[in-house]
Amino acid sequence: MRIRATVAAVTGALALSALAVPAAQAAGNPVSDVTVSNVVINSGKNIVVGASAQVTVSATYTVTHPASVSAGSFVSGPLLYRGTSITAPSEALIGGDDPGTCTASSSTVLKCTAKIQFRPAATGDHDDLANSQAGAWKVGSVVIDNDDHVKWQSNLGAQKVQRLSKLTVDAAPEPVKKGKTITVTGALTRANWDNHKYQGYTGQPVKLQFRKAGSTTYTTVKTVTTDSAGKLKATTTATADGYFRYSFAGTTTTPAVSAAGDYLDVQ
Repeated sequence: MRIRATVAAVTGALALSALAVPAAQAAGNPVSDVTVSNVVINSGKNIVVGASAQVTVSATYTVTHPASVSAGSFVSGPLLYRGTSITAPSEALIGGDDPGTCTASSSTVLKCTAKIQFRPAATGDHDDLANSQAGAWKVGSVVIDNDDHVKWQSNLGAQKVQRLSKLTVDAAPEPVKKGKTITVTGALTRANWDNHKYQGYTGQPVKLQFRKAGSTTYTTVKTVTTDSAGKLKATTTATADGYFRYSFAGTTTTPAVSAAGDYLDVQ
């Protein structure tokens, strides 16, 4: 995947490819002393993307430039990458379709905002998110001036990009007599960015929880592991009217999720 038109030169769009290692900053680079700091993407929250819909998140950051470098002579934007350095990434770089928009807060400081798009399905010339790209990323930035001089910065933060998860629950039979055995089924699925569907998340521990009618607190009954199709099945004893749900704590690649409670009428 490439940096999707992260920045644009004054004379036209400049697309930067992650397939080529960025060139080293040459001596005399006018933007070599321009620095990016305080990068916050998606208000610091994980970025969660479903199976097909584009997700666009906002980013804020600060740019500091020498008085000798005009704010109008360069553009900037935040990036996500993997590897020890943004100039030698081991994984694809992700950036926004457009450069950031900046407002001067002093003669040498800019306050900037940007948008970053995540697409699990092909849209025009844009690349797909692949399942292998879910998980932890590093935050970096790029600054490019009108003459295509580039300034890269690494290690400006960390960010997770995750595959949206869904969880269902069904407690049966209902109604049921107190003391009888009930079966609680469900399924844990997550977005598959490779085929744009939701598929079972296998081998994951999920908590079966119960909330008695009139209470606001769920209590864990037992932990169940999803099968090869992401399905869940557990038995327990009916003790009182209330709600059963499954709750998943999440992983690096997949966010936590809890099913809506399924009410069980105990007679």
